[in-house]
Amino acid sequence: MLEFIIKLHPEIAIKSRSVRKRQTKLLERNLKTILTQVDSGVIVTNLFDHLIVSCDNSSQRIRTKLIERLTCIPGIVTFSEMRTASFADLHDIFLQVLAVYESQLPGKTFCVRVRRQGKHSFSSIEAERYIGGGLNQQVASAKVQLKQPDITIKLEIKQDKLLLLSESFRGMGGFPLPSQSDVLSLLSGGYDSAVASYLMIRKGLRTHYLFFNLGGAAHEAGVREVANFLWQKFSLSHRVKFVSVDFAPVVDNILEHVDNGVMGVILKRMMLRAASAVARDLGINALVTGESIGQVSSQTIANLAVIDKVVPDLVLRPLIYHDKQDIIDIARQIEVEELAKSMPEYCGVISNKPTVNAVQSDIEQNEARLDMALLDQIVKAAKILDIRTIDYQAEQEAHVVCELSELADNAVILDIRSPEETEQAPLNDVGVPVVELPFFRLASQFVNLDPGRHYYCYCAKGVMSRLQAVLLHEQGHRNVSVYRPVS
Repeated sequence: MLEFIIKLHPEIAIKSRSVRKRQTKLLERNLKTILTQVDSGVIVTNLFDHLIVSCDNSSQRIRTKLIERLTCIPGIVTFSEMRTASFADLHDIFLQVLAVYESQLPGKTFCVRVRRQGKHSFSSIEAERYIGGGLNQQVASAKVQLKQPDITIKLEIKQDKLLLLSESFRGMGGFPLPSQSDVLSLLSGGYDSAVASYLMIRKGLRTHYLFFNLGGAAHEAGVREVANFLWQKFSLSHRVKFVSVDFAPVVDNILEHVDNGVMGVILKRMMLRAASAVARDLGINALVTGESIGQVSSQTIANLAVIDKVVPDLVLRPLIYHDKQDIIDIARQIEVEELAKSMPEYCGVISNKPTVNAVQSDIEQNEARLDMALLDQIVKAAKILDIRTIDYQAEQEAHVVCELSELADNAVILDIRSPEETEQAPLNDVGVPVVELPFFRLASQFVNLDPGRHYYCYCAKGVMSRLQAVLLHEQGHRNVSVYRPVS
């Protein structure tokens, strides 16, 4: 049997008993929702100050998947694989520990930590000394080291049961979903908005996504993939929305009527106006952006103050003090870097000499020239999707997923990854021609390809290839499928 002991984030542990009980119940519910998708036999036991996850299926495949999921569930600070057994005496405990750790200790420093409940003929310290001394004698190259050892052997002795924590893992911390309110995150698909969304999820905020489309169907497909990735990895326990707004008409209006230097500030104000209207329709009271002080001209203190005054909503900026490299490092840590790096920049407006000290009256004077009715029109026309359907719809519509042996005689593989990805891991020796065409150029350049060939989209994760196949199908190109290599 597989068993894991789940430790709560410390901020949960110091809450009042009623708050702690609620948070633990939320985490219990989330664990059940997510882990039963790995194996229907998973059982979650709530013991108030910790939880136990157990599963009769102890295969390596299930173990690996459970560990992957547990590392990405908000509210868990650490979790440890646990073995439960009976014991006869202290020497029997030592023998059981030796069986687990003998192969791990050669050449390592270690210490033994024991937590004990119940009446026994030995104390916790005596057990640590006995077991540690025995291991030191048995494994000559190992060395006891009480401070910062290579390996910490953790045991819990509860009455007549031995709980041996064989391996520990770090969780993502934070609070379980949805212990806080819902928020609407303005997602562009780049590093900043993706990391900002992740940090909100980590704090227990159910995070919905709002996308302002400036680059057409290909842009939306890429951002959908980022949103879907964040949801699948970090907030799978709850339904969220993906909202897409065609913002091109507003950008055109700004370019035509607004002074060059204030275009960036006014674009952000218009986006917040639209976001506030969408949030109100969804019953959400806070917006999230990926802005960081000084990163671009619109993100000075003066400009942000003017931008914020346009809506009554709370605007959360979790990256406000982060450097760009800090943000990229977090993106790499949460495995969204490759997706964000491949996302092209779709700049709505580019000012020659953008203001860094916007004046409220000047901004309002420029905005008076705009057609504000456009905002109502684009918000009413917004596409609101249940994010759970994005991956399903793409799979259903791009239903021809072929292995290498099933490729047609006239097949051509379209490698739609970013140029950086194809350079690092080129697609070689597949037996058919390969055309490198990044996903953000696919919609515009596909018409230039030979219509007599059958094209198989390829990407590393398989999600973007399905989304792009759907877009090409919708444009009437039926000679498109998805290529998934034999693993």
